[in-house]
Amino acid sequence: MSLIADLKWRHAVKAYDSSKKVSTQDLDKILEAARLAPTSSGLQPFRVISVQNQELKEKMVKGALNPEVMRDCSHVLVFAAWDRYSDEKIDKVYDYHTDVRELPRGRFNSYTDQLKLIYGAQTADENFAHTARQTYIALGLAMAQAAELKIDSTPAEGFSNEVVDEILGLNELGLKSVTLLYLGYRDTENDWLSTMKKVRIPMDEFVITK
Repeated sequence: MSLIADLKWRHAVKAYDSSKKVSTQDLDKILEAARLAPTSSGLQPFRVISVQNQELKEKMVKGALNPEVMRDCSHVLVFAAWDRYSDEKIDKVYDYHTDVRELPRGRFNSYTDQLKLIYGAQTADENFAHTARQTYIALGLAMAQAAELKIDSTPAEGFSNEVVDEILGLNELGLKSVTLLYLGYRDTENDWLSTMKKVRIPMDEFVITK
């Protein structure tokens, strides 16, 4: 199928079949799609926490807007961004870049020095607003890959960030949760949205041509 057909097939599933689990092989493909997402300056200022452990999911449920979806899905992917930029984080990423490309460390110092000045002048909230935005690109690619594999997904902002961060120990990692992505297989009898037509505004209204 084409990407367009895959996107027409998918919807934000409202009920999952708890007996069906996403295979490790397919999960790895979804995570790889997220890992390959483009990010500002190639910094990849976020991480994805893959939660399959049912006990952990049960603890996270108390902070979820749709608790049954979280409880019954196969996996919960937590997209968590750096709480703020730092010189050390930027240097670590670019040292890795130069090492992989077999270039001398410091090859991009003139550029990274600019990044440090820009982000260092910002507040922690401004830093996090920027790192958090990067996660949405990866979220979209993960959903597209899941759709290609005919794995259902539900993106979610409706949850308690404080609850999720505490349960997963994200603060200690310098991370803060941004979005969740539920993965699994739809329970067609209880997923009220599965029988409805997909609705988007018309193309001639969606695209404004100048």
